[in-house]
Amino acid sequence: MPYEPLTRPRIIQALKRLAELAVAAELELELSLYGGAVFTLVYGSRDATKDIDAIIRPSAAAAPLIQQVAREQGLPDDWLNSHVSQFLAAREEKRPYPTNDFGPGLRISVPTAAYLLALKLHAARPSLPGYAGDEADIRFLLSRMRPTTQAEVEEIYGRFFPRDVLKPRATAIIADYLANRSST
Repeated sequence: MPYEPLTRPRIIQALKRLAELAVAAELELELSLYGGAVFTLVYGSRDATKDIDAIIRPSAAAAPLIQQVAREQGLPDDWLNSHVSQFLAAREEKRPYPTNDFGPGLRISVPTAAYLLALKLHAARPSLPGYAGDEADIRFLLSRMRPTTQAEVEEIYGRFFPRDVLKPRATAIIADYLANRSST
């Protein structure tokens, strides 16, 4: 199936249908959103995302419902996937999704800005053809959180990845943000 950018209305439409199917199956699904879906749904800092990175529970019961939504709405099989699980920190910090746009059957949580920043700094992926990378998301979160020193950002990162150090790419993005922030 070809790539279809998932805009905010498109994500809401798919998740509403997933919630309806969960109710019909007498399930309540728990969905923890990450990545582009959070930037699109919660912050509005992106127009769209290519897929929804999430952890869904109970995963076995949710899988056929996710596939049904894909078939009904012409979405790729992996429109909602758990590939993000390999990147998550042992300690997470989440909050409930700010509204219940989806109805019963689906309980959604999103990472706090601090945790999302730590995840993005941990990845610090460069842009590639067809992929924007993590820099814009990191800069967006830094501008929301307004840290004033590198040490402040490192403390946030260390709360979630205490045994890791920031990658040079992440350090450079932070340094550039702080330098440009203080000169304005």
